[in-house]
Amino acid sequence: MLKIIHSFPPHAPHRVTHPPKTLYILDSSFNPPTLAHLRICTTALLHDSKAKAQEYGRKRLLLLLATHNADKAPTPASFEQRVTMMALFAQDLLRQLAPQLTHHTTPAVDVGVTKLPLFVDKVREIEQSGEYGDGKELEQVHLIGFDTLTRLLDTKYYPPDHTLKPLEMLFGRCRVRVTRRTDDQWGGREEQDAYVRKLANGGREAEGGKRDWAERIELVGGRQEGEEVISSTNVREAVRRHDRASWGKTVSESVAKWILDEGVYRDDQ
Repeated sequence: MLKIIHSFPPHAPHRVTHPPKTLYILDSSFNPPTLAHLRICTTALLHDSKAKAQEYGRKRLLLLLATHNADKAPTPASFEQRVTMMALFAQDLLRQLAPQLTHHTTPAVDVGVTKLPLFVDKVREIEQSGEYGDGKELEQVHLIGFDTLTRLLDTKYYPPDHTLKPLEMLFGRCRVRVTRRTDDQWGGREEQDAYVRKLANGGREAEGGKRDWAERIELVGGRQEGEEVISSTNVREAVRRHDRASWGKTVSESVAKWILDEGVYRDDQ
């Protein structure tokens, strides 16, 4: 079951009595949260022209940690440690957004956990949890990377029939905002556009994929050419090497201080 642990800022309208119209969800392992996560959040909150609501209190961000991940084991940082870093990250995010927004447009940020590993189950859980009112008018916008999009559209995650039909509910109610990952593993901009275009042109119909789902998928810019690759894995490895100059510039200020003070990742094997 979805559990909201923290909400920021403290004076934000309560999510149950004043439910948002648009809820952005960043579902990640947050091991640790990085500036790449921060960029994904800020670009969505500042530049999503498709959002149903812009007014204060009707737009929220949910930082969601799945304690049962379909692909990743719960190491090296514990779930409790990650929730703490997520809370610090949320406050750093709001501080960064503050100069660009007014009090009346600042979003609220929730930190939550769930036991469900699959997107399709999380969508239903968020809608039916009661954490955001009755969920009937809630627009969910899932913030993911291109690598996650390929997993979302991978039939191996949907037994026993192994088709994409379980995604009908997701694409019927949600949007997916996808940050490009233009590197050797995931190809360039053209390859990633072609991946979504194949869905739009009916190339996944044999697997149960529908053409109109492509209209609910928005590809947005990610790391620019020449920019440093930021990943949680790279942060953990740099902490283990005691390379503060490297990892310190890839996480937010409060998260960096907490990692130093707590000594997390130093013994990451």
